[in-house]
Amino acid sequence: MAAAMAVAGERPGRPAGPGPGPGRGEEPFSPSVLGTREHWDAAYERELQTFQDIGDAGEIWFGEESMVRIIKWLEKQKVPHDSPVLDIGTGNGVLLIELAKSGYTNLTGIDYSPSAIQLSEKVREKEGMSDIKLKVEDFLAPSAELSGFEICIDKGTFDAISLNPDNAVGKRKQYVRSLCSVLKPEGFFLITSCNWTKEELLNEFREGFEILEELPTPKFCFGGRIGNSVTALVFQRKKVRPSILDKLD
Repeated sequence: MAAAMAVAGERPGRPAGPGPGPGRGEEPFSPSVLGTREHWDAAYERELQTFQDIGDAGEIWFGEESMVRIIKWLEKQKVPHDSPVLDIGTGNGVLLIELAKSGYTNLTGIDYSPSAIQLSEKVREKEGMSDIKLKVEDFLAPSAELSGFEICIDKGTFDAISLNPDNAVGKRKQYVRSLCSVLKPEGFFLITSCNWTKEELLNEFREGFEILEELPTPKFCFGGRIGNSVTALVFQRKKVRPSILDKLD
């Protein structure tokens, strides 16, 4: 699942441009079909049919530069190629293919849409990347086996969850809890968003995470003001501190 649904800083149900972020518990976006599983099931069923007809894997969310940006950061940090990597909302799985081509060998992609996983399996087969693991998983209710990752990547999935018509605030909080459960302490979380500013994402992930770096993204100019239509951040999960009871053991 991915959602490059906003243009040049516009946010559904909210004016474009800089401004104060949402308060705690406040709903920053109007509900949208883009936040529903039904929408993504239908979308990936169409893309799966298109792939079977003409071999087109579909859209690369946020463009090829978004994948290059992620891979360059991993290489800059000298992240070992065998580090466990999770692509949250993998969609057509193209990011995983590019990671595999760059030498990464322990790759997992999940999506709550079975059609998306079917599509990513077809793409994986076409590219001869049989070692990439693909699973139908709802990240808001991850299975117990989904754990121990050193890198988690999100390109638009948190955006889509934020538009869910059914308790989006609660789902965002569950997303953070799920992230804490699958990502190792001191592991890295790379998020690309078209709906959230840096300051807002810092607020959303304040529990359990600290910002490491903001990655450069394309800029636009409107009305004499320069801004970014996409935000890309790297967080690190905070080291788990032993409790007082642990110290007494």
